[in-house]
Amino acid sequence: MTIVALGINHKTASVELREKVAFSPEQMSEALQQLSGHAHFNEAVIVSTCNRTEIYCSLAERNSQTLLHWLASFHGLDEQELSNNIYYHEDHEAINHLMRVSCGLDSLVLGEPQILGQIKQAYHNAKTHDAIGVTFDRLFQKTFSVAKQVRTETDIGASAVSVAYAAVNLAKHIYGKLDKTNVLLIGAGETIELVAKHLYQNDPQKITVANRTIERAKTLASEVNADVIALAQLPERLHDADIVISSTASTLPIIGKGVVEQALKKRRHKPMLFIDIAVPRDIESQVGELDAAYLYSVDDLQAIVSENIAAREQAAEQAQAIIRSRTDEFAMWLRSLDSVDLIRHYRNDVQDIKSELVEKALGQLQAGKEAEKVILELANKLTNRLMHAPTRAIQDAAKKGEAAELSQLKKMLGIDQE
Repeated sequence: MTIVALGINHKTASVELREKVAFSPEQMSEALQQLSGHAHFNEAVIVSTCNRTEIYCSLAERNSQTLLHWLASFHGLDEQELSNNIYYHEDHEAINHLMRVSCGLDSLVLGEPQILGQIKQAYHNAKTHDAIGVTFDRLFQKTFSVAKQVRTETDIGASAVSVAYAAVNLAKHIYGKLDKTNVLLIGAGETIELVAKHLYQNDPQKITVANRTIERAKTLASEVNADVIALAQLPERLHDADIVISSTASTLPIIGKGVVEQALKKRRHKPMLFIDIAVPRDIESQVGELDAAYLYSVDDLQAIVSENIAAREQAAEQAQAIIRSRTDEFAMWLRSLDSVDLIRHYRNDVQDIKSELVEKALGQLQAGKEAEKVILELANKLTNRLMHAPTRAIQDAAKKGEAAELSQLKKMLGIDQE
């Protein structure tokens, strides 16, 4: 049996090709049924996300083209084009790759935790379709355990490595819990959308979205249970916000020093946090000169992100050490399965020899042959039969001058090395 991992991801292929190789829920069901019923595949798990599609499979025979051919055929793609954009790992490397992916070490954002949930879902899908046996069940349970250990024993997921996440973390650092804060988001683009999602997980008291296009703001607001206002309403509503996070495509500042001064007066100078992640800036730099206003720019956040990326890279090295150790453990377990089969076969062969010779000896005794001669003949034949294979192996190794093999045979046969 050979364990393989065949995949395509954001490092190896364009989004256009990744889209063609991705599996929809309907295709996933059909694909797992095909793989589980295929003569060449023993077990299979398919992971399909926006950034990667990977197939983990155990092959009855070592043939890297079998799985590639199936994947190209399933999606109706050119096999050569697919071959130019995939990666392929076998056995120890395949196991190591699965564990690295599950721990977020192969993700676009180093250490991101979502991939583990996606792999768990892939495992459950495969199990539902009877595409998993004893080996893969053990492999994936081991992988989930490794991912948990990495999260517990390293700081791989402790630091913010996106500007949006860093903005929310900064707010948490200043305010502690956000459950008593009112947050104003200015803009409704991709960055603010990410900020809103991170915020929502921290349960602020209130979120308000201000945008030039009200309909776009309503779409975002519906996802995070937020209120909506127009940009023109900012001067009259700014004082309600404890935290203001802004990211628009405006070429001119949206919030000036004077507007913030008025807001602070209405708040009786209760502090306000301003995080400007727009380029060009949405908030005038002079706002930071006000006593109760604390202004952070995208450059401040980028510095935090850079430090955190360095911290995650250090944690990734610690994680890889854990993964190497756990990969070796699983590989050792796999080898033990081979030894169990070998011992079983050897015992069966010896048992067959014994049964054959005992049956013959009993026949001789029943025929009246002298018992002492029957026993002696049985002992000699049993000894010769059991010695035949080891003797041939020793002779062959000696003829070829294989000293290491001879030493191993001595050890296996319990021959004194002195």
